[in-house]
Amino acid sequence: MDETSFKLRMVDGLTEVDRAAWDSVANPSGRVFDPFLSWDFLEALEATEAAQPETGWTPAHLLVEGAAGTLKAAMPLYAKTHSQGEFVFDHSWADAYYRAGGEYYPKLLCAVPFTPVTGRRLLTPPGPDEIRLQRALLAGAVQLAEQNGFSSLHVNFLQPDMAAALQQDGLLIRTDQQFHWQNDGYSSFDDFLAVLSSAKRKNLRKERAKAQNGLRFEHVTRDAITEAHWDAFYDFYVDTGQRKWGSPYLNRETFSVLGERMAEHILLIFAMDRDRPIAGALNMIGGEALYGRYWGCIEQRPMLHFETCYYQAIDYAIANGLKTVEAGAQGGHKLARGYGPVTTYSAHWIAHPGLRDAIHNYLEREREAVEREQGYLRKRTPFKKAE
Repeated sequence: MDETSFKLRMVDGLTEVDRAAWDSVANPSGRVFDPFLSWDFLEALEATEAAQPETGWTPAHLLVEGAAGTLKAAMPLYAKTHSQGEFVFDHSWADAYYRAGGEYYPKLLCAVPFTPVTGRRLLTPPGPDEIRLQRALLAGAVQLAEQNGFSSLHVNFLQPDMAAALQQDGLLIRTDQQFHWQNDGYSSFDDFLAVLSSAKRKNLRKERAKAQNGLRFEHVTRDAITEAHWDAFYDFYVDTGQRKWGSPYLNRETFSVLGERMAEHILLIFAMDRDRPIAGALNMIGGEALYGRYWGCIEQRPMLHFETCYYQAIDYAIANGLKTVEAGAQGGHKLARGYGPVTTYSAHWIAHPGLRDAIHNYLEREREAVEREQGYLRKRTPFKKAE
């Protein structure tokens, strides 16, 4: 591609971008489908005012367009006035810069709001111009940060190969970990249990028996999802949000819009006491993975969270041939349930040289600590040990 044949443009909302055009670079043919990158998902957050300036998420999406205005590449960007809803925690960086006399906010963030899921971030279709387009996006994002006086640019939950590429381009790389379940071709939950040690296998069976005592579990997806389901789930979501982080970002309308647009990519799991739902989990269905996003309950029962969020998700993944279950951020307790440690990556451009040097030194030590912890955890998975 001749560099003069395309231009960069920033838009302050996805309503300015054609839906099919966005999806052609976000989920192009030949790439594994990522529901969180779709126009339907991202625009729903804007349309229902979950991701908007008033909540500290100002859309500033970057586009690369051809000479005829054809979308060639894109980058979901947000100007942030805080660090909430990101799951890559840089509050200490902001505090240190403030104490040194600087202003950390606003900053520029490339991410899917409220979603700690690894995926593509510099959105380009496969082809000979892919690397050049990605570099154009990165250069444009840095320029946007510089021109607007942002302290920094952050790219969260990016794939390992992109992290390596951005490191080569001078960004600082941060690592963390999550716990994912991997489907090793299991034909049933019992087939999965067979690869666990005897003690862990017995423990999981006991947990499932306790959770299922007096309850039944429903999987609801596609056209079966009704507004009554969303009403019930929203009560669970609000209860969990208020107990954990105050006011939740998503509102009742957000779930209805997602249900209207993306029902085939949504799985709701409900724990039913007779005909009354007492707990529920919202999962998004990707091309190869099931993503657990939110859960809540209105009654406490033994092991209810583990069953609703972890074991039922495994059941669904096995039945539908999905390779992975990603059950959200953090959670060392997932290890004993068969979810193994996986490294996550973020990349950071810092404008101020002094702050950049301090963060660079910190991240070197932090990456070493993450690697040590993962080595420790891998030795303590519940799977049978090789003889």
